[in-house]
Amino acid sequence: MHATARVSVELDPHGRSIISELRSQAPIRLIPRRSKVANPDGSAVVRLVESAAAPLGGDRLELRVRVGTGARLQLIGTGASLALPGHGGDYSHSTVHIEVEQDGTIEYLPDETIISERADHRAETHLHLAAGARARCREIVVLGRHAETPGRLTTTTHLLRTGTPLLRQRLDLTDPRQLHSPGYLAGAHVLATETIAWDDDPVEPADGPWWSLTPLAHGAALATALAADTTTAQQRLTQAISHHPSAEKLGHVPVRRSRPDPTDQQPHHYGTR
Repeated sequence: MHATARVSVELDPHGRSIISELRSQAPIRLIPRRSKVANPDGSAVVRLVESAAAPLGGDRLELRVRVGTGARLQLIGTGASLALPGHGGDYSHSTVHIEVEQDGTIEYLPDETIISERADHRAETHLHLAAGARARCREIVVLGRHAETPGRLTTTTHLLRTGTPLLRQRLDLTDPRQLHSPGYLAGAHVLATETIAWDDDPVEPADGPWWSLTPLAHGAALATALAADTTTAQQRLTQAISHHPSAEKLGHVPVRRSRPDPTDQQPHHYGTR
């Protein structure tokens, strides 16, 4: 299956962000929030709904996002995606292209992607920022369902501001030995990351048990968290983001409470290289 979804947001004369284009194509569905009460910051809010049985092997899925000058968009996930193997053994591929014009703002916060057994999924995120643009982009990967050996996964992230690369990162989880290597995922089943290009950047890195916040060389920052379950990974990611100088403006992603994670008793400082 080949599918493309699009959303564009513009700033109207009253300072409100309005949706100028919205196009869904199964299995990607974009649903605008309809409310008589506008967001305090004037953001447009769109829910991202992906089929629980997608992507399948052989699928080619694409999401294109454009935020106009001074506009704001919150693109928020409402459910997990499940990468599944196809009948022909082909890999699945998803691509997200985000373009944010001058002084625009994007908050791209999808829910987790679960890599099922025998799946082979490749994901790419391309984020292009103009001068003064702000962005936060989250990715949560769950390696296998309960008691399941995960399939293969490769993710690539490209972040540029006015043509200057801020982040080019590739995560290759095609070798099962990497999942348990102390230098890679150390047996964790959930990897959560958030790329943040906001008003201010951290000067120094920060880290704690199973989380880190790393400033990038030419601006922006990368928050990373590892955990045995999704809820704990989100909590640790929020903890990492709380050390960002713009944390108060960013707010916090709501997370559910969970039981204490036994890995907290074994401090491990995870950082990017």
